[in-house]
Order: sequence, then C-alpha cells, then structure tokens
Amino acid sequence: MSLLSGLFGNYSEVSIQELQSQYGAYLMPQETIQMGFRLVRDTFILTDLRLILIDHQGVTGKKTRVASIDLDAIYDVTMETAGTGFDDSEITVHYITSPYYKTNNVQTASYKFEFNKKFNIQPFYVALVSLAHENKKRLNA
Repeated sequence: MSLLSGLFGNYSEVSIQELQSQYGAYLMPQETIQMGFRLVRDTFILTDLRLILIDHQGVTGKKTRVASIDLDAIYDVTMETAGTGFDDSEITVHYITSPYYKTNNVQTASYKFEFNKKFNIQPFYVALVSLAHENKKRLNA
C-alpha cells in the first residue's frame, strides 16, 4: 500500500533512525531530526531548524536536489483534510524567501504536501501553525 499511495502523491512517515542513516550528512552541526516523510523517491524531513526537501531526480535517482525552508521563515500554514473518494489531505506552508525578513519588499513562496487520507495530519499542522503564529508575532514586533 505504501508504494501505491506514493504513486498517487501521498507521503508516508519514515522512522527517525532510517532518516538519520540516509540523510544525516545533510544536517548542520547540532541539528536534530524531529520527523520525516517519503514519497516513492522524494523525502522531506522536519528538523528543529528547518524543513529539508530532498528530490531524487532522473531515471536512477542518483541526481539529488536538496532544498530547505527555515522554520523561522514560515508565516502561514493551511490544512485541507481528505473528503470522500480519492481525496488527499494537504498541508501548504507559506514562507519568506527574502534574505531579510523585515524589509519593504518581502518575497514569499509556498510548498504543498499531500498525505494519504488515512494519515492524521492534524498534529503536524498544529506544530507548524503554532510555529507560524510565533514567527508572525516575532516579525511584527
């Protein structure tokens, strides 16, 4: 079922030990993995500092693109739960891409994660929206 849900664009949770052994080299000193998810070959990891997006490209998957979203750059999070039928659950993270957060010309982006309808996304959403709330208070102080 994991491969089938991966083909339909749904992330499934991966153990911290597996993530550490496969992707530990991408961590900054003293950075720790909190949780992670896999979509066939692609993975995203939530650490105490950032979201790490790992995109294996090409036929063999040897070419890898690694991108990060700093947790302190997240300013909004939306959640959409699955309905009936083939609907998926989704979390969209909105974040600041500008190097300076307090500027007149802030640049932003968003990234959408799709999860299998059986996966309970509410705890993940609550963690991210709590972080976004604290970031908005800090940025607007």
